Amino acid sequence: MKTKYEFDDDVASICESTAALTEGCRLSVRMHKTDDWPLAEIVSIKELDGRRQFYVHYVDFNKRLDEWVNEDDLDTRKVQFPRRDGPQTGTSTGVTTPKRHHSLAGSVSRPTSPQSQSQSQSQSQSLPQHTSGVGGGSNSSSSAVGSIGSGSNNNNRSDADLVNGNGLAAALQKRINRRRKAAHHLQTLQQSQQSQQQQQLQQQQQQLLSQQLQQQQQQQQAQTPLHVTGDGGGGGGNEDVSQDGKIATPRQSGSMVTHQDDVVTRMKNVEMIELGRHRIKPWYFSPYPQELCQESCIYICEFCLKYCKSRKCLERHLSKCNLRHPPGNEIYRKHTISFFEIDGRKNKVYAQNLCLLAKLFLDHKTLYYDTDPFLFYIMTEFDSRGFHIVGYFSKEKESTEDYNVACILTMPPYQRKGYGKLLIEFSYELSKFEGKTGSPEKPLSDLGLLSYRSYWAQTILEILISQNPSTDGEKPTITINDICECTSIKKEDVISTLQNLNLINYYKGQYIVCINRDTIEQHHRAMQKRKIRIDSKCLHWTPKDWSKRSKW
Repeated sequence: MKTKYEFDDDVASICESTAALTEGCRLSVRMHKTDDWPLAEIVSIKELDGRRQFYVHYVDFNKRLDEWVNEDDLDTRKVQFPRRDGPQTGTSTGVTTPKRHHSLAGSVSRPTSPQSQSQSQSQSQSLPQHTSGVGGGSNSSSSAVGSIGSGSNNNNRSDADLVNGNGLAAALQKRINRRRKAAHHLQTLQQSQQSQQQQQLQQQQQQLLSQQLQQQQQQQQAQTPLHVTGDGGGGGGNEDVSQDGKIATPRQSGSMVTHQDDVVTRMKNVEMIELGRHRIKPWYFSPYPQELCQESCIYICEFCLKYCKSRKCLERHLSKCNLRHPPGNEIYRKHTISFFEIDGRKNKVYAQNLCLLAKLFLDHKTLYYDTDPFLFYIMTEFDSRGFHIVGYFSKEKESTEDYNVACILTMPPYQRKGYGKLLIEFSYELSKFEGKTGSPEKPLSDLGLLSYRSYWAQTILEILISQNPSTDGEKPTITINDICECTSIKKEDVISTLQNLNLINYYKGQYIVCINRDTIEQHHRAMQKRKIRIDSKCLHWTPKDWSKRSKW
């Protein structure tokens, strides 16, 4: 069960020792290999060789920067302790929430009672003792009112006032109000105790249900593969189980299921992987087997993506593995770049291994067990040893939202070399062959969003700049639909790109596109850097009608 934390930015205290720090605390932490001390949140705490280590998430930074730090890297001069919601406040974390104190001003506004000191004391003693624990100090405020009523203000009253009914009525009314207040506090305490008991019972039931579902999940893992899909969509059938143990709803379109973000999935569980010639440090959590996560490095075959716990195991596997390229059909090849189409139903083991590998570098993705409705397009680079995976994207066989990409990833060793835009360009080339527009599934990761925005801008500007004026010397005209047909980019993405580039202007009752010289020069410089492009003549692929189940 995920715990929700709230913080008061203005309320911070000095922590004398790191022993008082708990999960959820926020404080300044020295970032690895830098002299910066950004604000970070403690996600988990462990002890290693008698010293405490803290897994921290840097606030307003990407999760791939999360790391384990020592006590020396913590600045305890200003600590923000978490404030939990509900009646569980301050029960399990050792953190207490400041209690709300009632002001005396509202109580003194009533007429003072002409009672003696002994009467006020007897009334204060007649109140139930447990009311002091409810409301955060209400009993102390009521005793203060009693002392004010028996003070110097009482000496100014004559005996005639006592005989008069006004003073007695005020005293009786005040006593009734106190009893009502005590009864109300007692009722509030009982209700809070009942709610706590109900929540404890619900937590116990959820824990039992989670354990049962985890057992079912472990049984299913041996039989069914995984698929990485985006936040907000689902990838499977009726037996899908999410990572927190809850049964996922049937997949409607794409991967539209809420991403579960608990303490376990927030922490990196793999220290290092070795893929071919590259050793890569993972960015995020991936549900590899627990015994492998305890190793210092996971060794992965770069052709079939099978994972091993040691180099010896990998060498034995390579002596038996006959693959030198991804399984499936090669549908594109130009120079050393090739694309392979993998059917998630026919190559389930490879799809599972690919999903586990991709989850190490994709945060906004969730694992599911049904790969049948998906196609995987693997981009490889060829040399004398075989076809080495560079990146991939997946798409649904049938998408009700016209998504042409479900997941997209360029492996870290090949990033910042133009391969990301090449993957995006290939996905839209497939959409052109299908004769329809497409869009990536949302939400996109931070790097994916930047890549798509850059690709959209360059592609649309290339279309606009290449327009020639008409024979009459008039300025060229083009519509949004024309741009969509030329590029297969969805209409909403075209409009948002034009707005981000500030190219649309309203002039004399119509929208016009204005491109200045600086924008054109920046575009030419950017296109000079894109040395690798997709050649449609090298694509040998025929789209299938996946609505016919016989083709699955």
